[in-house]
Amino acid sequence: MKPPTIRDVAERAGVSKSLVSLVLRDSGQVRPEKREAVLRAVRELGYRPNAAARSLSEQRSRTVGVLLNDLRNPWFVDLLDGLNSLLRDNGLHMLLADARLNRRTGDGLTGPFQDLGVDGLVVVGTLPDPNALGSVAERMPVVVAGAREPVLPGVDVVAGDDETGARLVTEHLIGLGHRRIAHIAGYGAVGELRRRSFEAAMRAHGLAAEALVEAGDMTEEGGYRTTVRLLSRPDRPTALLAVNDITSVGALSAAGELGLRVPRDLSVTGYDNTSIARLRHVWLTTVDTAPYEVGRRAARCLLDRFEAPGGAGRVHLAAPTLEIRGTTGAPPGLTD
Repeated sequence: MKPPTIRDVAERAGVSKSLVSLVLRDSGQVRPEKREAVLRAVRELGYRPNAAARSLSEQRSRTVGVLLNDLRNPWFVDLLDGLNSLLRDNGLHMLLADARLNRRTGDGLTGPFQDLGVDGLVVVGTLPDPNALGSVAERMPVVVAGAREPVLPGVDVVAGDDETGARLVTEHLIGLGHRRIAHIAGYGAVGELRRRSFEAAMRAHGLAAEALVEAGDMTEEGGYRTTVRLLSRPDRPTALLAVNDITSVGALSAAGELGLRVPRDLSVTGYDNTSIARLRHVWLTTVDTAPYEVGRRAARCLLDRFEAPGGAGRVHLAAPTLEIRGTTGAPPGLTD
């Protein structure tokens, strides 16, 4: 049986095909009784608009390209949930691509999206060369989510407030009595902001000489290796502040293998409040960066660009909160 067409809907409702099209586009130019007749015919016939035909008529694909720095990062899941919820409510669909995989295979980062004619692009996470987005932003709306690279002309940035978040967690550790605190740092603008805020908070409390910073790669394995180095020092830290939750999982593994109990012998904190941090056997103290809200705001910025193209790029920061769980406590000298 052939699916119903727009002509069938028009005949059932007793109106023209063009009026049916106006109703399906939610135009305000249709009288209420005509609109109801069309919608009733749509329900009775089980009609579904042809997306491809509609895209041609509107000169839009109704799709949004989403380029992720790394699909393995669980923080992106909540961000994508917020992003997709608002896009879907507005009749838009996401097309995902993994920038890490594209780099390994030599594919261009945004070329496939442009070939598919997406209406806009959301870049999630830190890219190796954010300036590569400049030429793309000249052709379509672009929003960066979850990164803090320099704002490009006409590109909106939506992220968490990294300086506030890092200060919150550093002051939490200081408040517990820790003095020798190490930060396993990350890369990109996000990593730089979190590191600088950690160092500033330590200075503000007269602890600049006790602050340790070790470079990390924001992975579990990197967190493990860096923590082994830190805990092998004669003046080993009593607390570790990891740049993200994945890094802290590696830190917890290293502490356990070295015979240290968390938090009695060592306090460990993460950053991002991913699903990993909320696992009962991990129960990690971490910074909630509001990824769902970041995703929703990124979608709103893109929708606003569709309605009013052009204009300077803007930065929107979501307020972080500290989630205190089971991996932080007073340092050994205060608990014995």
